[in-house]
Amino acid sequence: QSQLVESGGGLVQSGGSLRLSCAATGFSFNVYAVAWFRQVPGKEREMVSCIGSAGGLIEYVDSVKGRFTISRDNPKNTAYLQMNNLKPEDSAVYYCAARSWRKTAYSCNAEDTYDYWGQGTQVAVSS
Repeated sequence: QSQLVESGGGLVQSGGSLRLSCAATGFSFNVYAVAWFRQVPGKEREMVSCIGSAGGLIEYVDSVKGRFTISRDNPKNTAYLQMNNLKPEDSAVYYCAARSWRKTAYSCNAEDTYDYWGQGTQVAVSS
């Protein structure tokens, strides 16, 4: 069964850090780009960061630049999102998604281009 499973969410104080993990099973992770999205109830899902299949082509939404770092470990079939200096406005459900490298030409924001989605992990940042 092909799937993505996120972990690492939780409750943290403003200024704190969390590292989210996205573990892939059932497909060739090393030829899939990965993105992290987040969603707050009542708002549209927002692309936070993305990374190419080989670890390049990294992008971040402006609001997290300098605070979040995306990475991946292909032998471990896992992608990560290191989140530092967290702010209350970072509170959301975070999802990882993966798409074939063949879709690299599409914007990371294009949600309908992703082949696999995780179930989400909650991040809550208290002020």
